Order: sequence, then structure tokens, then C-alpha cells
Amino acid sequence: MPKNILIIDDNKLIAITLRRLLTREGYNVTTAASGKKALALIAKSDFDLIMSDIKMPEMDGIETVRKIREYLAQNGKHPIPEIFITGYAKEDIYQKALELNAVGYLEKPFDIKGLLETTKQAIERGNYYN
Repeated sequence: MPKNILIIDDNKLIAITLRRLLTREGYNVTTAASGKKALALIAKSDFDLIMSDIKMPEMDGIETVRKIREYLAQNGKHPIPEIFITGYAKEDIYQKALELNAVGYLEKPFDIKGLLETTKQAIERGNYYN
């Protein structure tokens, strides 16, 4: 059965590119352009992996992942592994992302082979942030 991936990124081109790459690998991919939209999708569907940009307007990826984790815990749902994607690896926000113990972290521009391998490993590993 194909695995379901939620991509959260306000950059439409990045979201489309990721969706195309991952769909070709056999994954079912849903995209959300904001943290708020992602939370609505989490409430309606089950996902095996979340890929989130860190820098987004309104609610950044860190806050989005924290709220998703909170929602899942409050509703008795299993944790979902997360991979953060960013072009700002040298900033304080990167350190905050590391503190969340996500299963993966990719810097833009990302290497396609690395992206696919990180995705596969994250889904196989599951989520150990607890």
C-alpha cells in the first residue's frame, strides 16, 4: 500500500517539484501551502510522513509541527515522522528544528537522491521524537 506524505511549503514551485518526485516513487502526496492548511488536513487524513519548510509566513514550520504533534497526542493518534526542509540552515530557527528531533533535515537546494533516501529512511524508521 502506498505511503501518504504531507508536504507543507508556501513556495508553490518547491511543493510541485516535491510532489512530482515523490509521486514518481510511488508515494501518495498531498500539499499544503501553510501550517493552518496542514492542520486541517491532519484532522481529516492519515499521513505516514510530513515534510515541512521551516520559514513560512503566519505560522513557521516549527510551530506547525508542534501543533500537529499536540493535535495527534490529544486525539490519541500515532506520531508522524517529520522531515524539515530549509534554505536557512545557519539561523537560530535551524537549532529550534534540531531540538524537535525530527527524523530528517534537508537543506535547499536539495539533492534528489538524498531527498529520496531520507524519505525512505524516515518512513521505515517511524517517529522517535517522544
